[in-house]
Amino acid sequence: MTSSDIDRLDLIMKNIDPKIICIDVANGYMSTFVAHCAFIRERYPDKIIIAGNVCTSEGVLQLVTHGKVDIIKVGIGSGSCCTTRKQTGIGMPQLSAIIECADTAHGLDAHIISDGGLQTIGDFSKAYGAGADFVMSGSMFAGHTECSGELITDENNNQFKMFYGMSSTTAMNKYSGGVAKYRTSEGKTVKVPYKGDVENTILDIQGGIRSTMTYLGSKQIKDIPKCATFVRVNRQLNTIYNGSEI
Repeated sequence: MTSSDIDRLDLIMKNIDPKIICIDVANGYMSTFVAHCAFIRERYPDKIIIAGNVCTSEGVLQLVTHGKVDIIKVGIGSGSCCTTRKQTGIGMPQLSAIIECADTAHGLDAHIISDGGLQTIGDFSKAYGAGADFVMSGSMFAGHTECSGELITDENNNQFKMFYGMSSTTAMNKYSGGVAKYRTSEGKTVKVPYKGDVENTILDIQGGIRSTMTYLGSKQIKDIPKCATFVRVNRQLNTIYNGSEI
């Protein structure tokens, strides 16, 4: 960071005085990124620092021991609108990443955020069961009234909202002036059916997690990993009546 960048950051910190600082890049393994985290820790020792993303225990170890980070964001290529694995071959299945990273982080008295990879409400509970302390999702909260962007109505009167990955062409055109010649788009843009108010989705998620806890006999979310056991299956859901719901 340049001296002017540091002065600007100090001014922001003085005016806002946040409790948490999130340092977010696509590749949390870079040595310069780890050094930057350590610099922020030294300058703001009383703040909670979140940094990422990584998907292996080695990445967590570097960020905690050398970057002095409190909470690590875990997940590369798992997002529903992310094409990083397709374009670069980089990434790791999200559940496996959580299990590996949580074990390392908790051994170092740190925490992890599971970032992406959720397809159903039950996946929130699976993330907690694998050891995640916090869970992030974009697609679950896309398409609601509260989301930015206009409501689109097609010729059949179906309503949609646009949802895109932050490495997509749409995002780079909007925030970076286009896709640079030396880069490739690592995200896609999709139309998400309009879901109404987000409150309904949040209540549905909360209800699902509470029900999971009753099945497992866990009194608190932090008890879910102690009560859960994972079994490998080749088909999770019975899909015989998919598309026939009223």
